[in-house]
Amino acid sequence: MNRTQPLVLGIESSCDETGVGIVRGTALLSNTVSSSMDEHVRFGGVIPEIASRAHLDAFVPTLQEALADAGVTLDDVDAIAVTSGPGLAGALMVGVCAAKALAVATGKPLYAINHLVAHVGVGLLQPDDGGPGPFTGSSPENASPANPLPENLGALLVSGGHTEILRIRSITDDVELLGSTIDDAAGEAYDKVARLLGLGYPGGPAIDKLARTGNAKAIRFPRGLTQPKYMGTAEEPGPHRYDWSFSGLKTAVARCVEQFEARGEEVPVADIAAAFQEAVVDVITSKAVLACKENGITEVLLGGGVAANSRLRQLTEQRCSAAGIRLTVPPLELCTDNGAMVAALGAQLVMAGIDPSGIGFAPDSSMPVTTVSA
Repeated sequence: MNRTQPLVLGIESSCDETGVGIVRGTALLSNTVSSSMDEHVRFGGVIPEIASRAHLDAFVPTLQEALADAGVTLDDVDAIAVTSGPGLAGALMVGVCAAKALAVATGKPLYAINHLVAHVGVGLLQPDDGGPGPFTGSSPENASPANPLPENLGALLVSGGHTEILRIRSITDDVELLGSTIDDAAGEAYDKVARLLGLGYPGGPAIDKLARTGNAKAIRFPRGLTQPKYMGTAEEPGPHRYDWSFSGLKTAVARCVEQFEARGEEVPVADIAAAFQEAVVDVITSKAVLACKENGITEVLLGGGVAANSRLRQLTEQRCSAAGIRLTVPPLELCTDNGAMVAALGAQLVMAGIDPSGIGFAPDSSMPVTTVSA
């Protein structure tokens, strides 16, 4: 097996995207994604059984397209990587079973990959036009062959299932969770509030668009876990200094809507959307920057589907810049769930000489972020 520039096929099926990506070392060769989002719209959220069946239908065509785009065959592949967690149990099972079948049929080594750490791995990828990747072109003086990512790196992952701030000392074996949501993820809160406002699913793009026409200061919604008893101080941190909570915010929006309706007044949907969004991005960015400053993090990657949110990107950039933190945002197609990120992390494991997982592992829907590979 080529351990210097391995050709790795990555498979992603943790939620409603069937992704297959192929990389050679850090060069991105193909990234094919089939989404079942349209099948979930009428339910207002992802239905696990529907997502799992969609993965079954989409996997072979997605694999074939990825191989064709990359101009390679399965025989050319050095290793296979697959998301084994976290995610929806049934959806993970489809991808893992497909990867195991390919590994057995081809004799290729198989790596079980942590979905969340893979979001960070995309920062190492170089686009197919040969230009520098997000990290490879940003601060190479801080990178080393043993740890190709910049030193003092953090990652802010914001999606429908996760909201976390991480410290990355080594992409292959040293990832630390600094803070996370204790209830709803940010993207989940967007979907639920969009339903309250009659905006449909997915809620993130709808609220982001409508918020631009509203007044974010018209209503003041709560910022969860920001009270002194949760925050504490730098010397004596509180129990949730770097954590988030969005369930109370969701309830506050519901009560707000009910109060307007009870008074027989028209609900100011645009203002509520703007005020809600401001509450979400305000608390996410303030706590993330605080965690970075107090833990010596000088460079941050913003990833996950909610990284597409215009206000989150804007405020994160403003606050990171003010704090002297370099912000890196991969292309949007690499922020959302995809196979390329799984292949990218798999390639790093191969190049680091880490043994493959074999086929004896099981999907882990609650895999901790500190476990890079099963």
